[in-house]
Amino acid sequence: MLNREDMLELTRRMTVKRSSITRIAGAYMDRDGEIDGSFNTNFLNLSASEREKNLAIAKTIPFAETNVQLKEYSFGNTKEAQGMRQLLTGMKECGLKNDALMYTFYELVAERYEPGREYAIYVFHDRYDIPVKAADKARVGESEEVYEYLICAICPLVGEYEPGKPECGFLFPSFSDRSSDDAHLAVYRE
Repeated sequence: MLNREDMLELTRRMTVKRSSITRIAGAYMDRDGEIDGSFNTNFLNLSASEREKNLAIAKTIPFAETNVQLKEYSFGNTKEAQGMRQLLTGMKECGLKNDALMYTFYELVAERYEPGREYAIYVFHDRYDIPVKAADKARVGESEEVYEYLICAICPLVGEYEPGKPECGFLFPSFSDRSSDDAHLAVYRE
């Protein structure tokens, strides 16, 4: 079960001034699931208005109603599940900078997600220095753990290369008890 406070701890930082998102990558998919275009850039290279617009997309996933729209799932032990976990781990560890991994991911999404219309896949990379907190939630010291994670949002296109509100996505690895849990991911469905 996901803890709402854990998710809110992540979303509180998702403002233009406080965000630590390092990179954003994505692909625009045509109605047949073919890649129509892609991008991969340092998040800070975006204009303030572009950062704000993209933060709104990213924030949708962890801000969703926990255990209703956003549910935690185990990867399981199948070869396919472990392959996906390995791909996501590779994407996270390279900070989305490996285009071959990104294209593999986009193609895997296209194989499984068939909305019958154009859509966008947005992937965000972030690191969060988790501050140590006392039982009363007061900060008591510097971080002891860095939570490095990905947020993926799949959005219908509402204009030419203009994403709408995310329909589905995920947070990997899951953020559980204020710590990274790479055996699980939090899956979002509108």
